[in-house]
Order: sequence, then C-alpha cells, then structure tokens
Amino acid sequence: MTGLIRVKTADLSGEALGWAVGKAEGLDLQLAPPGYNGVPWRVFALYQGQSIEHTKRYNPWEDWALGGPIIDRLRVDLSSPPVIDTNNENGWQARPDDGMTFWHSGGTALIAACRAIVAAKLGDTVQVPKELIPCQA
Repeated sequence: MTGLIRVKTADLSGEALGWAVGKAEGLDLQLAPPGYNGVPWRVFALYQGQSIEHTKRYNPWEDWALGGPIIDRLRVDLSSPPVIDTNNENGWQARPDDGMTFWHSGGTALIAACRAIVAAKLGDTVQVPKELIPCQA
C-alpha cells in the first residue's frame, strides 16, 4: 500500500467501499495485489482466534453473508426502487437507525447500506488506499 486518498462516501464503490466498511467495523484489513487475468486489488479481513489466524475476502457490498448481519445489527432502513442514485441509475436508499445519518443511495440495497454505514461511522469523506481507486492507482 503506497498511500491513502480522500474519497466522498457517496462515491465509494467496489473494493474501496469494502475497505471503508471494514474500517468502520474495526476490522484488521489487508490488500492483495492484482493477480492473474486482470484481477484487481482486493480487500481481505484478518480474523484471529485462540489458535488460528486466517484471511478471508471482505466484500460486504456484494455478499449478503457479510453485509446482511451489519444491516441487521445497525438496524439500517432500506427504501426500495425506484430511487435515482448518485450515478443517475435506478437504485436503493439506506440509512442506519441512528437519527442523524442522511439517506445514502446505491445501485443495490447492499451498496446503499454500506455507504450509509460508512457515513454514520466515518463521515461524508473517508481515506482509502489509492490502489483501490482505479484512476488513482
């Protein structure tokens, strides 16, 4: 990792969104460099137990097994389509049940929820590794 770059929470997507959610969740995150056949930088979470340590792909914006429990725990409100998201696409809106966070949009319910979670815990701008922003790498 060569450095961090500030990004608006509303503009986060893909691996950068996963990184920000992981940071909001207090996870120990690691980056895996690009691999074969054009595989881009990826985010992994380091999990430690009493006798084991392992890393696992961390992609809550596309994996309900990761994003769903966070949505449940933070009581994230979701509004169904048609909502126009920040990229002028039909999408979803979400906000945690904290009474302070504004609605955040995304092309899917998970993307909207992840952006709302990041906004609630980290704010409207966040720092992510520049490798995760395609035009900055």
